[in-house]
Amino acid sequence: MSKSHEHGPHDHSHGHHEHDHSSVRGRKLLAAFLLTLLMLVAEAVGGLWSGSLALLADAGHMTVDALALALAFIGARLALRPADARRSYGYGRLEVLAGFVNALTQFVLVGFIAYEAVTRLLHPGAILSGVMLVVAVVGLLVNLLVLRVLHGHAHDDVNMAGASLHVMGDLLGSFGAVLAALAVRFMGWNWADPVLSLLVSLLILGGAWRLLRKSAHILLEGVPEDLDVGEVEQALRQADASIRDIHHLHVWQLASGSRMATLHAQVRDGEEAGAVAAIHRQLRKQFGILHVTVQVDAGPCTDRARDCLGHGHH
Repeated sequence: MSKSHEHGPHDHSHGHHEHDHSSVRGRKLLAAFLLTLLMLVAEAVGGLWSGSLALLADAGHMTVDALALALAFIGARLALRPADARRSYGYGRLEVLAGFVNALTQFVLVGFIAYEAVTRLLHPGAILSGVMLVVAVVGLLVNLLVLRVLHGHAHDDVNMAGASLHVMGDLLGSFGAVLAALAVRFMGWNWADPVLSLLVSLLILGGAWRLLRKSAHILLEGVPEDLDVGEVEQALRQADASIRDIHHLHVWQLASGSRMATLHAQVRDGEEAGAVAAIHRQLRKQFGILHVTVQVDAGPCTDRARDCLGHGHH
């Protein structure tokens, strides 16, 4: 016979903390979205007026970013919704999905900028450098403000990381536009406008690729990047003298920072409660894993490749 032990009451306070955290993130993302929306309109008008690709590229980038921030905001809001009969884990994973989509949109944007830049290099046009410089400087200042608003997210929060990545791309775009405007105005280098647009697009690609990998890893139920399953297993075997063996250990993230684990534990008869408490304590203290399901096996596992003998669930 086997027994199953779910996570204890300590998780309720943790859930409340997560709710508050998501609410703060939502407000930050909404503020960032509104600022970005205002700036993209200004850059689009300024780009068309001055004939600057750097400004138009940044406006295009900010359009994608405004959509990305809106998606991230919706993701953060939906993550606050409680679990229901159809989604017993709740909606937290929507944040990760938002980060994944954000990264994909960056690749599309870079392709557009590259195409436009090559066209401009082959067929250069006149640029009003004064207008371009003023709009680019304002854009740079607004992007710095937006980045400040979004600052301070958890390192493994891919939704906020996705939003920050977009804003970093905007910041680079605005900085490139300022440099291009200075080069055009004082050096007469009209080619600087499309060339700097290309350089900015290359910088955007690196960040987009990293975010894509990270969010895909979580969606594929990958082990959190800073954890080693072998190390976790070894630590649990030594957590209490009553624990004979640990197996079928799975560690993953439901959403950003929300780590979960399921495992089977072979324990000495009569010492199940103490062993389970020790496992919870060790996972929480050493690895930051708060959501844990432990299945205690009365005897050794008959088939390690499949389930253990008994009717306990994972």
